Amino acid sequence: MRDLMELHISDLGGDGAVSAAERSIVRRVATLTVELERMEERFATDGEADAEALDLYSRTSGNLRRLLEAVGLRRRARDVTPDLRDYIDARPVV
Repeated sequence: MRDLMELHISDLGGDGAVSAAERSIVRRVATLTVELERMEERFATDGEADAEALDLYSRTSGNLRRLLEAVGLRRRARDVTPDLRDYIDARPVV
């Protein structure tokens, strides 16, 4: 769950770019994702899923999608351009 949270927060631009509300939604997204994966594992292990389990899976997936839409989760580019002084200092002296 922590790994998923870190990945989503990174996609939102990193710790400094994420609001408390976004962090809260990301925590719920990670929780639902882990639970959905656990359900998928049970479906695979059992070789099938009953109607009640599929209904719960479907509703949980829908809630996950809505949470992702609410936070506007998409990859946000971060500026990784080096500072000119750092770039010059890092160049080998010829």
